[in-house]
Amino acid sequence: MQTIWFRQALLPGGWAKDVRLSIVDGRFASVLAGTVPAADEPRYATALPGLPNLHSHSFQRLMAGLTESRSGPAHDDFWSWRELMYRLVGTLTPDDVAAIAAMAFVEMLEAGFTRVGEFHYLHHQPSGRTYDDPAEMAAAIAAAAAQTGIALTLLPVFYAHAGFGALAPSVGQRRFVNSIDDFAALVDASRHTVACLLDAVVGIAPHSLRAVTPAQLSVLEAMAPSEPIHIHVAEQVKEVADCVAWSGQRPVAWLMDHASVDGRWCLVHATHIDPDEQRAIIARGAIVGLCPVTEANLGDGIFPADDYFMAGGRFGIGSDSNVRIDAAEEMRLLEYGQRLVKKRRTVLALPGSSVGRSLIETMLDGGGRALGCTGALVEGAPADIVALSKDMVGSGDRVLDRWIFAGGGPTVEAVWRSGRKVVADGRHHDRARIEARFATVIDRLIF
Repeated sequence: MQTIWFRQALLPGGWAKDVRLSIVDGRFASVLAGTVPAADEPRYATALPGLPNLHSHSFQRLMAGLTESRSGPAHDDFWSWRELMYRLVGTLTPDDVAAIAAMAFVEMLEAGFTRVGEFHYLHHQPSGRTYDDPAEMAAAIAAAAAQTGIALTLLPVFYAHAGFGALAPSVGQRRFVNSIDDFAALVDASRHTVACLLDAVVGIAPHSLRAVTPAQLSVLEAMAPSEPIHIHVAEQVKEVADCVAWSGQRPVAWLMDHASVDGRWCLVHATHIDPDEQRAIIARGAIVGLCPVTEANLGDGIFPADDYFMAGGRFGIGSDSNVRIDAAEEMRLLEYGQRLVKKRRTVLALPGSSVGRSLIETMLDGGGRALGCTGALVEGAPADIVALSKDMVGSGDRVLDRWIFAGGGPTVEAVWRSGRKVVADGRHHDRARIEARFATVIDRLIF
């Protein structure tokens, strides 16, 4: 058994003071408030449950900061960014993907994320041919998770078409594309690949309505009777217009009418939804996956979080393209986007709670559900803990608000994943080696 003492901790029932967390075999054996620290007991200021990152394309970490030039088309948007992404990933090897993912996972852990939902669609060789092991690339992701210690929810992506109406895939998409039978083999191989990881979950991810046919979507649902199902939907205005032209319905409305959407589903982005679609998402209990930093970077738009949140909608947070990995910044930008739209302050604060507390508790619930593994500082749960820096002074909700809205520099002091301390003094224990390996990939592919 190991014990850790905190001056305050965010428990399921709210804030508690002088909390001792006792850990056995990677899980909480007890959570006791009102204790006195032992002389030799590790002591920290503020404990939070480990945060879920519900949407990541880890390989895109390589692109961070490289797509901000005006040398491309005069009208630069998601679609032009996507063409740059296709060109960049065309030569990535499994070793490259492992190195890039490890760097992204280190930064996630240092930011307080202890589980990642990897929306994994880079499956094949550069030629488009399948590797001898269809889960070769998934194994690279699993290796990065094992090296860094982050918990993994792997979401193999089914991608078959370039647009609505079963358009043939482009050359740039050849590394992503599978038949239904090949995808079933990929999912099975992926489950074997991650079996050695602690608490790993494997779901499935139809890439988007433009990338799958209705018949394929029905088969995919049957592949995951109880596992998480994630899908990009209504991310861009063009996507909505194309869906209406194809089906006569908006994307989320079509999905609700043609799929058994329920609490297992995560609708990633859902930026451009109307009030009827919003009500349908809430009624079905689905989770919306919001990625404010990436959505801002790509110019996608702003999700109507205020109306959705106050009506009881669930959401989680993801780092998506990993252009910047910072849990606090994702939450800050989510709130600030709503303030700019609504022209008022404290938009996403639930009654009797601060903005920071409301965001943290909502993302913990929604993100955990979406990744198939909810977490909390409670007996029996995985011992995933985030210790905020002692410089984040304040008690209760105030420390969360300071972290999200006023934090600067290293604001996460330590992180434990399943009782193992992976971040100390704001730095991952294996950062130097992982960073050096990542640098060699950048030198070879970028500079």
